Amino acid sequence: MKYSTYLFLLILCFVLPEKAEAKLRLPAFISSNMVLQQKQEIKLWGWSDPDIQIKIKASWSNKQVKIRTNPEGYWESKLNTPAAGGPYTILLDDGEKLLLENILIGELWFCSGQSNMEMPLKGYPAQGIEGSLQDILQSEDEQLRLFTVKRAALASEAKDVQGQWQEASPQTTANFSATAYYFGRYLRELLGVPVGLINSSLGGSFIEAWMSAESLKGLSDLPVPLTQEEVRSSNRTATALYNGMVHPFLGINIKGCIWYQGESNTDRPESFKELFVQMVSSWRKEWGIGEFPFYYCQIAPYDYSLIRSKGEKVVNSALIREAQAQAEDLIPNCGMAVLMDAGLISDIHPRKKQQAGERLAVLALSGTYGLKDPEFRSPRYALCEQRDSVLVLSFDRAGLGLDRTTGSLKHFWIAGRDKVFYPAQAKINRDKIQLWSASVPQPVAARYAFDNCSEGDLFGVNGQPVSSFRTDNWTENEIKILSKHEE
Repeated sequence: MKYSTYLFLLILCFVLPEKAEAKLRLPAFISSNMVLQQKQEIKLWGWSDPDIQIKIKASWSNKQVKIRTNPEGYWESKLNTPAAGGPYTILLDDGEKLLLENILIGELWFCSGQSNMEMPLKGYPAQGIEGSLQDILQSEDEQLRLFTVKRAALASEAKDVQGQWQEASPQTTANFSATAYYFGRYLRELLGVPVGLINSSLGGSFIEAWMSAESLKGLSDLPVPLTQEEVRSSNRTATALYNGMVHPFLGINIKGCIWYQGESNTDRPESFKELFVQMVSSWRKEWGIGEFPFYYCQIAPYDYSLIRSKGEKVVNSALIREAQAQAEDLIPNCGMAVLMDAGLISDIHPRKKQQAGERLAVLALSGTYGLKDPEFRSPRYALCEQRDSVLVLSFDRAGLGLDRTTGSLKHFWIAGRDKVFYPAQAKINRDKIQLWSASVPQPVAARYAFDNCSEGDLFGVNGQPVSSFRTDNWTENEIKILSKHEE
């Protein structure tokens, strides 16, 4: 080649523009190290240049999928996943190749709520998790994958989040949700398949913050922000957390959801049940994958007077627990984990997160994965009968009957028609409890641990605690509760 010709070609390399390369982008949670739901037609999506072809090849299949981007550069496609296993790869090609590696097929769960879901396994400052050090040190498990969503409170619906998939190890589990970790670890032990956990939670959050604007219509007086400037509180602004931390996941195939929230709504118990039922219904509708399982924690006992200003009304958190218990009958394919024995009277963040996570896992193992026996749920109050000077309470879901953790049941009160409650003597008779008091010759109503602070002492023989409950529907202003000293 003549020197002049070579020089001309060299100059062309610098002067002529290079061929434009498409820039394939995926949501943060569709990436290497992820877990995909097994035996499903799953959706994958992302963005590239407008009107170009995307080729997708999963290593578990012989088929190559081809799809074109729309005029905005968006694309979505579907793949059929096999039974649990891996690791696998997915190769995407839009002109340049993107290889997703170390992908597992298994069970994928979405974990959400407020601080008791967000609380990491290493604990908060001056607030530890019971047994966490040993559990962190023993947490190495390449088949358990964790994804924590960075907090994002937005006025408009986001398309993506910040976060990354990580294998469980002492370096990663310490900063991951303790409740979610114990849930996932228990599923791993009993199912023997890969498990993926997406933790999308934020402390102090109202339930309204996790709901879409459409689902809140007519249910809440909280204003829905129209601009980002109106999002004045990241955790207490209606729709803000739904927009930033839930909406981006809509469409991803999850097996189900676990939830731990309610403490921030204790001062508005009258609206909570309807909001909660509507939130679950709308999430399922917007996700578009059917009535996926939804398991949740009932809030634990705590002295709410510790966080109230002087002169401010002290709430009765038993009213939120009551609403949560009633919601169990209104939400299809759900279950509630009772934590009456796993609270901390002096701290709103209980240390016993293993109980919370594993009780959620037991609900999933029975309700979703086919475990039938033994009885797995907490016994539930069913009926109150007056027999002379004695009230007889009946319970369903009691299996082999009721049990107690102390020599006597300390948290029962009964009242006559004057609505004055006195401490009651209690006797267990298999799946029934007899209540009486010399101060109440004609009792008509009973309450069990129906306050902020009572630590549950009534259980099923299966070890599951009974929720606080009442047989009456009297308002807090109508009644009077006498202590043992006053009696």
